[in-house]
Amino acid sequence: MPNNPLLPLREKITALDKSLLEIIAKRRDLSIEVVKTKIAAHIPVRDIERERSLINTLIEQGKQYQLDDLLIKRLYQLIIEDSVLLQQKYLQETLNNRSATTIAFLGPKGSYSHSATRQYANSHIEQMIESSCPTFKDVFKQVENGVADYGIVPIENSSSGSINEVYDLLQKTDLNIIGELSLPIDHCVLAASNSQLSDIDTVYSHPQPFQQCSDFLENFPNWKIVYCDSTSSAIETVAKLNQQNIAALGNKDGGDLYGLQVLKHNFANQKENITRFIVLARKAIDVPEQIPAKTTILVKTGQQAGALVEALMVLREHNITMSKLESRPIHGNPWEEMFYIDLQGNIKSADMQATLTALSSITRYLKVLGCYPSESVATVI
Repeated sequence: MPNNPLLPLREKITALDKSLLEIIAKRRDLSIEVVKTKIAAHIPVRDIERERSLINTLIEQGKQYQLDDLLIKRLYQLIIEDSVLLQQKYLQETLNNRSATTIAFLGPKGSYSHSATRQYANSHIEQMIESSCPTFKDVFKQVENGVADYGIVPIENSSSGSINEVYDLLQKTDLNIIGELSLPIDHCVLAASNSQLSDIDTVYSHPQPFQQCSDFLENFPNWKIVYCDSTSSAIETVAKLNQQNIAALGNKDGGDLYGLQVLKHNFANQKENITRFIVLARKAIDVPEQIPAKTTILVKTGQQAGALVEALMVLREHNITMSKLESRPIHGNPWEEMFYIDLQGNIKSADMQATLTALSSITRYLKVLGCYPSESVATVI
């Protein structure tokens, strides 16, 4: 547009944006130098007090430029989170010499698992080959057989709870948990471009979204529910059928991939709907002691009264925090259960080693499923 009075201002903003990107890149380079120093000096990656102090100082400095406190807080939380993840990635690659590229996940491209896979790869892997699988069992098999280097599977959702099939598969596998990540879930009603919500009478999806959106679905008692292996296969089916009366429950990215429009979104029973994923590999990893870690164990207690309580008291005695306790029946052994326990701490620490030794002496079976970096790097203020 000729003689646009905004053009000179936009050019100045563009130049400033370029300078900001250059400064952020230089800051990231310094983060690598910082982590190299931390490795040599055995200093932890996280320093919450330093992060809190930095943000408070920047908020005070921002006042002289009339910058909003919340803007500075959010901006530097993102910058610090990126720095921590970058340092953790460098530490892990240095220690484990990882260069795996193939990741197996549930469903075709466009599934939530596919989105989680890309999120993990962006933070941990330089180059990735995607390998979609029709079932959770196939994800496990691909990693076990060496077809894939990693497998990413959902293990629990803040709305619908634990994904039992994945827990049951963990009983039978020799794979190790080497990572975790959380993905916010926003279920959408996805349909052909000429459809309206009032046209829909049939909806396709994986059982989990139906469960997580049961309150919304009660408003449409006439809808026929069709279960699929994954949300992405549901989206693909709806796209291929291309009928005005059918829709899928899935994510917007999947809908965009297959040319479907969003008729409705953000209607899950719980507004904060988050799915936690775990990352599986054939070989366990070493987690540097500078990185906050989590250790997941599988335990079978005796059937006498108080057996589980006795095991949990061991955690208290050794000052180990438990963040998750899940029970699952043992196939072939009626009325017997396995317990999955997430513990905060590195398996190499003296407290964790003492805990595992004590648990082994009072339980009928104990297996370490993995020690891995804890995903939470949010700053505290």
